[in-house]
Amino acid sequence: MSAVIGLRAGAQSLAAAGFGPAAAAVRAVFTDPWRRIVGLMSTVLPLAEPVRRARADAAPADLERLGARLRHQVGRAIADFGMIEDGDKVMVCLSGGKDSYTLLDILLQLQRKAPVKFELVAVNLDQKQPDFPEHVLPQYLESVGVPYKILEQDTYSVVTRVVPEGKTMCSLCSRLRRGALYTYAAEQGFTKIALGHHRDDLVATFFLNLFFHAKLSGMPPKLLSDDGRHVVIRPLAYVREDDIVDYAAARQFPIIPCNLCGSQENLQRKQVKRMMDAWERETPGRLEIISRALGDIRPSQLSDPKLFDFLGLGQGGGAASQAPVWLDDAGSDDPVAQIG
Repeated sequence: MSAVIGLRAGAQSLAAAGFGPAAAAVRAVFTDPWRRIVGLMSTVLPLAEPVRRARADAAPADLERLGARLRHQVGRAIADFGMIEDGDKVMVCLSGGKDSYTLLDILLQLQRKAPVKFELVAVNLDQKQPDFPEHVLPQYLESVGVPYKILEQDTYSVVTRVVPEGKTMCSLCSRLRRGALYTYAAEQGFTKIALGHHRDDLVATFFLNLFFHAKLSGMPPKLLSDDGRHVVIRPLAYVREDDIVDYAAARQFPIIPCNLCGSQENLQRKQVKRMMDAWERETPGRLEIISRALGDIRPSQLSDPKLFDFLGLGQGGGAASQAPVWLDDAGSDDPVAQIG
């Protein structure tokens, strides 16, 4: 009986903090006897239906609804992927752009009512770009009362020296930035690293890998770093970029433009974004459908034998040993190389 009371109280706390679907999942435990056994771990929570975008100059009530929607979507992503746990020390990477400002702002709101206790620390990497306004972030963070740390590392000079003029700087820049942030996270004992990538970033990364690298992979909402030392989370994984644009404008965040990579117009990511924008204009809601598809993978309906045992289908287990007979050593084994 005490466990049931605890679950009810937990559902109320989750709902109050914006973790609506998670609260619904807890309440479902009372009506489904199987869920009393497996609990939240087996509950699949759906993505939100597409909703009409609120304008940045909309009435206060509309902007409040926008904020509520973002809190709801971030809370659901946290619940769906187990992003934040009791006692976590979360490093929120703050670049000075609209996405990271929105991430920090929403997490601060959820922190006040969340069903678990966790710590937030904003961390910015000053990459020594020319004319970077060093005072902006400290002033903002002090005004909202957030603990913060400004790291200083001249990655700008490294990138501009190493990368030939006209070539994309993003890859090297991101590696250097990630190395500095990961090092600081390890030194300070952070248990989670929160990044500001949103739904559109996740979809764009999927298409970048598809079109330019011939693989089906993307940007997961939660991952373990390659060295196994850091858990990276993306709480904005369900949030549309248009909503972030409106929210950042309404909140009047002091946006700092990126003078390093932001001026490179021919990036592959920008090509993909133009394609996605055209799709959304022609067929509103298409990006939401694609986003949902990234969470509904059917290995048996694709063509990767490492993910599904095609050889064993209808062959009594004997097909695997015969597979090499069918390989043509004279031809290329790379289907992409055969295109054209």
